[in-house]
Amino acid sequence: MLGLVAGTVTGYAVQYQREPTPLPVLSQPDLRTPKPVAAGPDTTTRSLNANRWVKTDGDLRELLLRKPKGAKTEVKADWEDLYSFAHWFEEEESMFRELLADEFRRSASVSWSQRGRVYVDIRLIQFREQEEKKAESFGEGQQWYLDEDDWAGNDGEPIPGSADGRTYVFDEPLREAGYEPLYRGRAVAWRGDIVMIIEYADNAGPVDEKALKSLAKRQLERL
Repeated sequence: MLGLVAGTVTGYAVQYQREPTPLPVLSQPDLRTPKPVAAGPDTTTRSLNANRWVKTDGDLRELLLRKPKGAKTEVKADWEDLYSFAHWFEEEESMFRELLADEFRRSASVSWSQRGRVYVDIRLIQFREQEEKKAESFGEGQQWYLDEDDWAGNDGEPIPGSADGRTYVFDEPLREAGYEPLYRGRAVAWRGDIVMIIEYADNAGPVDEKALKSLAKRQLERL
């Protein structure tokens, strides 16, 4: 113990006798920066702004989940304009006005079916968010009414890895005269400026909640 303390004291004494090492000046006119390179045939807006680019500024269609092996494409991954997306809601006129006010930017969707009984529809809706977090408020709005009896009738379950995303398996199937009961599920979540909505339907039996959660989790990971 005494030897260790003595050595430490000696070290400090040696350092105290030395002249302080000068720091480099803050102003350095000759900073080493890469030389500019002339644009070539492969130069794009994305390559010019590589340091400011984020994944969700690219093609939203590429962020949509790919259909599983053996599934049938119902609607290929494609863009959806404001009118087409608003038409998806019962109150399409009021939704159109709301989305316009909320700075709707763009939407992309894809649909597929499996074994002629399971139908999956995925939408990614992006907002400009120049002043407010519109994606979060829109996503919360889409979750707000789902616990009502006319919809899912329950509070849903959290999506693994998501702070606010939830999956909902509807308590009662949709029944219409002349048709088999349609069992439904939905997932709603958001990440950054994008809201994800997944519609899941089964015309032969109750919704597979694990399959719905897996879809939602994997789609969020792609964002």
